[in-house]
Amino acid sequence: MSSGFDDEAPVVRDPIRVVIADDHVLYRRGLQMVVSQDDDILIVGEAGDGKEAVDRTVELLPDVVLMDVRMPHTSGIEACKTIKALVPSTKIIMLTMSDEESDLYEAVKAGANGYLLKDVPGEEIADGVRAVHHGDSLISPSMASKLLAEFAQMSRRQGERPSAVGAPRLTDRELEVLRLVARGLANKEIAHQLFISENTVKNHVRNILEKLQLHSRMEAAMYAVRENLLEPGE
Repeated sequence: MSSGFDDEAPVVRDPIRVVIADDHVLYRRGLQMVVSQDDDILIVGEAGDGKEAVDRTVELLPDVVLMDVRMPHTSGIEACKTIKALVPSTKIIMLTMSDEESDLYEAVKAGANGYLLKDVPGEEIADGVRAVHHGDSLISPSMASKLLAEFAQMSRRQGERPSAVGAPRLTDRELEVLRLVARGLANKEIAHQLFISENTVKNHVRNILEKLQLHSRMEAAMYAVRENLLEPGE
């Protein structure tokens, strides 16, 4: 006869495995202390430059890499591109002291899933690791605005024009979700604004990325600008 205890046992999930890549040893140590305070995040490796970050990622297959934008030998941006090609399942959060639009733009082009300034509280970085691991993008609305503005300017300079011919057909609801994603809203905020469940938002985002053959929410935001689906100030 069963006691019933097995049915009530909590689900034990594996911790989120993280590699930290930064050329400053003290920053790596401090970040490790803060991020790994909770049991759901485990630091499995470190790297001091971009090449080492790639090597550690290929070796350890972490869920998330926290990586500085500017590092010796190979930059964080170049390392991000390589990691996305070799280990596409790994999510990457770029950490930087720079809030320059061009750095943010290059990080997104490289496939980064998030972009955080180093001066944010440590707990926000830990929350960011959880967010990107669960499929959210990690960028504040203010930085999203900068990203869209930079992308629009570069598109105009390069003479790019929207090309709707043969473009995948998004439903009206998917277009609504895409516009809110482009403004930097998280799934929970989108769900609240559209009066739908968070799971429904996740499904819409997944469908949007599949239809557009994109890899991240921020790439979807750039698509929205290129196709004139919204203006940077929207």
